[in-house]
Amino acid sequence: MTTSGTQNDAPRRWVALLRGVNVGGVTIRSAPLADVFRALGFDDVKTVLASGNVLFTTTEDDGSALTGRIEKALTDEFGYSARVVLVRQSTLADVVTAYPFDEVDDRQPYVIFASDPMIFGGVDLADLDESIERVASGDDVLYWEVRRGLSTDSTFSKRTAKAKSTAVTTTRNLRTLRKLL
Repeated sequence: MTTSGTQNDAPRRWVALLRGVNVGGVTIRSAPLADVFRALGFDDVKTVLASGNVLFTTTEDDGSALTGRIEKALTDEFGYSARVVLVRQSTLADVVTAYPFDEVDDRQPYVIFASDPMIFGGVDLADLDESIERVASGDDVLYWEVRRGLSTDSTFSKRTAKAKSTAVTTTRNLRTLRKLL
């Protein structure tokens, strides 16, 4: 989800989606997290919820370089192997708009992001029970809809938990993504 390019003076709004924050023993409070982004020289820094979501503005346009700087700063500051998926806020808006399933009360709407979207090619989508879950490919994301209460026990979640993709993916609820917009 990173975008390469050159630097110019036009500010860009980015969303950093941190993987594995405030789960599995990695606890990072919002204020120190925002301080790391400010120390990197970013403007308009805002953390959203406690699940590793940071909005910021910069004139930098090279998503790969930004990701590397952010991951290094987080690793140095918090002592864990930081992984970040970086998305332009405008791209995030397109991802949310393209959500392919009708939202219904008994289902959870998710979007799965990857720092290397090529990993999605190896995800097994065969034999999913559509009465429990559905998965659809998007523009460098996977859309996932799962019956409430089954997000850790469904066929797809079990497959992706075992896959090598867990190190480069992060999942967000569609409601969280709307808050980021």
